[in-house]
Amino acid sequence: MNYQRAEQIVSKFSGLRIVTLGDLMLDEFIWGEVRRISPEAPVPVVEVKRESWHLGGAGNVVSNLLELGARAIPIGIVGNDEAAKMLRDRFAERKAETDGVITDSSRPTTRKTRVVAHSQQMVRADREDRSPVSNAVEGRVIAAFDQALSNADAVIISDYDKGLLTPRVLRAVIESAQSRNRMVCLDPKIRNFAHYREVDVITPNQIEAERASGVEITDESSLIAAARRIRDLISCRNVLITRGEHGMSMLDDAGGTTNIPTVAREVYDVTGAGDTVIATLTLALASGASLTEAAIIANHAAGVVVGKVGTATVSHDELVAALQDLG
Repeated sequence: MNYQRAEQIVSKFSGLRIVTLGDLMLDEFIWGEVRRISPEAPVPVVEVKRESWHLGGAGNVVSNLLELGARAIPIGIVGNDEAAKMLRDRFAERKAETDGVITDSSRPTTRKTRVVAHSQQMVRADREDRSPVSNAVEGRVIAAFDQALSNADAVIISDYDKGLLTPRVLRAVIESAQSRNRMVCLDPKIRNFAHYREVDVITPNQIEAERASGVEITDESSLIAAARRIRDLISCRNVLITRGEHGMSMLDDAGGTTNIPTVAREVYDVTGAGDTVIATLTLALASGASLTEAAIIANHAAGVVVGKVGTATVSHDELVAALQDLG
């Protein structure tokens, strides 16, 4: 694929409506410097310089979709707390449609706090409840999804294993999307793997692929065996395995395999790279790209975000600039 074809695909991102169902989080960053060791314990003392808050988890998928010019409809749950207000404010700032952001007062909004000094993450503190949502909340989530689906171009399911994506929710939303001929791309976690049945594309990382398939990936043949095992287990059409510095590898619905080497020049932080991949991949497929074309474009998008520190996104202009490497 050359740059002209890639730019043609990316130009169609604007105006696409993508329903994004998944675990919404608030990513909090405390930025500072370390100049001394605490006299109380052998730990560094971080002198805080600033703090920042970002949409995390499935919220970061939404951020990437919006930065790439698409319209995004998040479906998920938050608590009745300050973190929920901050999440809603950030969605509103980005003009995301928030009718599907449901309050569940019985649990906190998932919040991850990272302390970063000199571009190095020192520690992370998580506030969350990973227990499955109640039957009543399941029903509200399914109803919100069905309402949003009516005018959507595609669906992303972003599973961070925080209790939202129960077997009932997964079964209902996947069947609903299939009944309306909407493509479903899914970023998985191991606990729910058996319930991701018949999606169009699943995007595990290498560790997830190994655990789901029971195949240790050490070479080309074991990589193909793992991808085929995943496809057989859940009857999905396509498997795209993200492999860090080794790029991506995919098994398509015709049985063909393709390896795409990484294009990242520098890797500072892989936080949220999977969110960028599935957002870009889905937009490209919804714009008429083949799976290989979509994966190449998503690979270039990931190459941009891993060069940034913190929960990062890729903008439309940054992606277009990165794709110029295709010639």
